[in-house]
Amino acid sequence: QVQLVESGGGLVQAGGSLRLSCAASGSIASTMAWYRQAPGKQRELVAAITRTGSTNYADSVKGRFTISRDTAKNTVYLQMNSLKPEDTAVYYCNVDRILMGYRWYTDCWGQGTQVTVSS
Repeated sequence: QVQLVESGGGLVQAGGSLRLSCAASGSIASTMAWYRQAPGKQRELVAAITRTGSTNYADSVKGRFTISRDTAKNTVYLQMNSLKPEDTAVYYCNVDRILMGYRWYTDCWGQGTQVTVSS
């Protein structure tokens, strides 16, 4: 079974920074992404990165957040700077497709990590 282990969430003041990490078990991962879900809102895409390094961001985080990955380690990172209270949410790691053994797993999710930004 594929596991995505997230870390790095926490409480930070507005204007501060946090770095999230997500390590995926398995050997080959395709697109990796971060989503977030605030209370009472739908889960939304924050940022995504393909295996070749192409990225895309939600408009609300452009210029503040940076997604990166270590392809060899199947690990994705989210550097979050200039955090705002509206960034408060549970952040989830997602992998589109990942090979584990001889089987491809699709749409895999982490357990989520809480990010709270105080004003």
